[in-house]
Order: sequence, then structure tokens, then C-alpha cells
Amino acid sequence: MSKSIITLNGLKIVIMLGMMVIILAGVRIAAEIIVPFVLAIFIAVILNPVIQYMVRLRVPRALAIFTLISLIIFFVVVLLAYLGTTLNDLARTLPRYRTSLVIPLQTIEPWLQRAGIKVSVEQLIKYIDPNSAMTFISTLLTQLSSAMTSIFLLLLTVVFMLLEAPQLPTKLQYTLSRPSAGMAAMQRAIDSVSHYLVLKTAISLLTGLIVWIMLLVLGVQFSFIWGLLAMALNFIPNIGSVLAAIPAILQVLVFQGVYDALTVLAGYMVINLVIGNILEPRMMGRGLGLSTLVVFMSLIFWGWLLGAVGMLLSVPLTIVVKIALEQSEGGKRIAMLLNDVPDYK
Repeated sequence: MSKSIITLNGLKIVIMLGMMVIILAGVRIAAEIIVPFVLAIFIAVILNPVIQYMVRLRVPRALAIFTLISLIIFFVVVLLAYLGTTLNDLARTLPRYRTSLVIPLQTIEPWLQRAGIKVSVEQLIKYIDPNSAMTFISTLLTQLSSAMTSIFLLLLTVVFMLLEAPQLPTKLQYTLSRPSAGMAAMQRAIDSVSHYLVLKTAISLLTGLIVWIMLLVLGVQFSFIWGLLAMALNFIPNIGSVLAAIPAILQVLVFQGVYDALTVLAGYMVINLVIGNILEPRMMGRGLGLSTLVVFMSLIFWGWLLGAVGMLLSVPLTIVVKIALEQSEGGKRIAMLLNDVPDYK
């Protein structure tokens, strides 16, 4: 009897794992449709507190949504226009960097030779091709010119979501088997995600602004692009800030020399130390309830499943999954593995 029960339980696990694989494969195949929808949901979550505040000021909800979305469209158009101009300047500058790269490489060469690393500057220069970088920037400019249609459709979806938001709780109650527990869990997920996204957006904007000002003061070209990159990649946990610093430091190393590059590196380190280790934990308040390992693994998983947007939203998506798992007895055990500090009560 016990043997048959074990066999049945094993069969259930195999079936569940098979269903999970099929679902994940389907999500990945349909990522082109799912990603804009997921992104629209999280943008709506960020904007909803602003809309609610405007409604409390006796502004009609439809007017508040129209005003806020109009401001966003205006800033996006201005941003894309300025970004396109800056990228064009960067593309025109790129052919110079092959010649400029010789000087820092010749400066570093003796240090590497003292460390026992034999490097030939002449051989390295042969592998550097500015045409590939120019092709990448040209492709990026083409994508920017066609991005407005996608952004418009995305914001239109956000508008309908914000208009539907007040009626959504009532509708969801009729679809849940346990309305009170389900709505409480859903509200907790919304509060956690909203708390994270609103503060993370504010911190990312501050990070990008400080990086932009720092690079402007140091006389670094294309500082706006690197500030924008720092703001965007700050949403990626653990490695985002590191990735954002690399292009700016490499550019300064090529055009301005080793010591200026070290100065920029020190500036990035100070910014990341103050904002990432001091300001952000204070603003975030209580922890996310996720261990550091889970945060990093979720970055890899959601990036594989949903691409760049999955990496940017890896933490809120994992928070939602964790809260959903906590609603069932079997899921609670898995959710406990995701916790930063396990609750054994």
C-alpha cells in the first residue's frame, strides 16, 4: 500500500514538473507578446500611487491619467530626440578611438610585462575594428526611430489598466475560491511590488543624475548616455551598477588616459557605495524577504525567460511568485527556501 502511495506521489511530481516545463516553454516562445503586457502592468503599478494622490486632490481620475501620460509622452519624445543626437555624435567619434587606444595600451604594457603577462600592443590594435561598433550604433538608432510606435501602444495599455484599476478588486473577488485570503495576498503582493518599484525608480533616477553630473564635471564626453545607462541598469540587482560603469571607464581610458579613468572608477565606486549600501537600504526600509542568492538566481532565470525586461523586473516578479506560493501548504515550503531569514514558526 505504502509503495503504491510513493509511486503515485512520484507520478504527481513528474506530471507537475512536465507541466511547468511546458508552461515555461510557452512563455518563452510568446515572450514578444507577454513582455510588453508585463511591463505595462509594472508601469501601471508605479503610476497608480500618483494617480490616487491626484484623485485625492479632487482631480477626476480620467483627467489625472491623461495629464500624467501626456507628460510622460512629452519627456519620452524629448529624451529620444536628444539620445538620437548624442548617439550620432558618438558614431562620428568612434573612428578616432582606434588611434587613441594606442597611448593607454602603451602605458599599461610595461605594468603587464612586470606582472609576467606578455602583450603586444601592435597585435591588439589589429583586432580592434570600429566598424562593428558603428554598425551596432546605427542599428540602435534605427530601433530608436521605430520605438515610438511600441512606446505608444505600451502607454495606451497602461492607460486602460489605470482606468480599470478601481473596478479590478471587485471583479477579482468573483474569480477566487477564497476571496478574503486571495484578496489579502494580492494586496500584499501589490503593496510589496509598488513599494519596491516606486523607491527603486526614484533611486535609479537619482543614480543616473549623479553619474551624469559627475561625468560632466570631469569633462567626459557623452555623459548623458552614461547617466541614462546608469539609471536603467540600476534596476538590475547585484551587477547592474557594475555593468553601467564599464563603457564610461573604457571611453575615458581611451580618450583621456589611465589616471582620468581611475578617477571615474573611483567616482562610480563612491556613488555605488553611498547609494547602494547606505541610501537604498534606508529608503527601502524592511528587506525584500529574498535571500541574496535567490535575487541573483532570479536575475538569471527571468533574464532567460523574458530577456532584458525580465532582468530589470526580476526582483518584483520573484516577490509575486513567492507570495503566490505562500497561499498553499505545498507552496509554503518552496517559499521558505526563497526567504532571506527562514520563518520556522
